[in-house]
Amino acid sequence: MSETEFPHQSDIVTRRLRLRRLRPADAALVALYCGNEKLAHMTAVIPHPYPPGAAESFVERTLASPASGLTWALDTGADGENGMVGLISLKPGAPGEPELGYWVAPAFWGTGYATEAVAGVVDWARAQGLKALTAVVFQDNAASMRVITRTGFGYRGETEVHSLARGGMVPSFLYRLEL
Repeated sequence: MSETEFPHQSDIVTRRLRLRRLRPADAALVALYCGNEKLAHMTAVIPHPYPPGAAESFVERTLASPASGLTWALDTGADGENGMVGLISLKPGAPGEPELGYWVAPAFWGTGYATEAVAGVVDWARAQGLKALTAVVFQDNAASMRVITRTGFGYRGETEVHSLARGGMVPSFLYRLEL
């Protein structure tokens, strides 16, 4: 999917979550959550230790260039509150087939928020006319494998992905969901 192919981002409401655009006030929670070593080690793009100012820079880049990908905050609060518990995103992949990525803060692991958010984005992507979604999951991340397979993604093979927090390549599984 090229930068110009991303549909307009809108809020997605699920039973317990509101998936919304990031806002500058989210930077403090992004920094707090991304500073957790357990979380960083389950992602490709979060370094550990998490550098000062990285969260503010991430939020600014995300807001300045939404065409290069879409990122939603997983928010459990009302409109005036900040109940952010994680992030979910779609990044450019093959035409019409963006790559899904997400994380939930460790304090909220096991709550079903990731599954609920992924299902919400899948429904949104289907309504936008996208062809498919892909995902890459570290082989030692059984929880993410369960989230991905519960939401309809099928196994497509193996690869390796570089992890900033781990400082090297990590064996990973490829998944795909036809929409």
